[in-house]
Amino acid sequence: MERQLALELVSTVRHDGDGGVADDLTTVEETTRWIQERAGLLSVTTAAGDEFVADEELRDRIVALRQAVRALFALAVSPAPPSRADADRLLPADQALDRLNSAAAGEPVAPQLVWPRGEAPATRLRSTEGDPRVRIVAALARAAVDFLAGPQRELLRACTAPRCVRYFVKGHGRQEWCKPACGNRARVARHYQRTHSGADTEPGRS
Repeated sequence: MERQLALELVSTVRHDGDGGVADDLTTVEETTRWIQERAGLLSVTTAAGDEFVADEELRDRIVALRQAVRALFALAVSPAPPSRADADRLLPADQALDRLNSAAAGEPVAPQLVWPRGEAPATRLRSTEGDPRVRIVAALARAAVDFLAGPQRELLRACTAPRCVRYFVKGHGRQEWCKPACGNRARVARHYQRTHSGADTEPGRS
């Protein structure tokens, strides 16, 4: 299955396991690690033996792009509620679109036809951009454009399990949560609510 870079970018905002929200791109070091884990997908090239290292400017640009993509994800799942992580501070849709499209246009690319012997022809994007920071942001933006313009947008959901703030792509007709652990937590919460609601109405209970 093809890696979903747009979903991975959005998921750098996540539940911290302790009732709050964590950000995997809080520091330059965390951002560097996140990029290095996706170096092939982001066309990060380095000198032999060296790994790409982010800087504060790149971190800021990726976080700003993430903010735009999360706002557009919220628009995509509407009228269902968006992720609780930033539901009260979403960018306006037109501003999010402008930011996403500007980032995608930052890297000049041209489609190239690739046709290996004995295989089907395919297209690849060829870039003349030398700055890896520009390539990284543009690649993330293009991934978001492809996702939001593609069929998986209709399957996008915000997980409604208690404390979860993730978006996910619905894999089958009955899927309600992003992962089994969230489903278990939601069922426990429902059971607790039913049990205590019933207890409140029992005769003799105050």
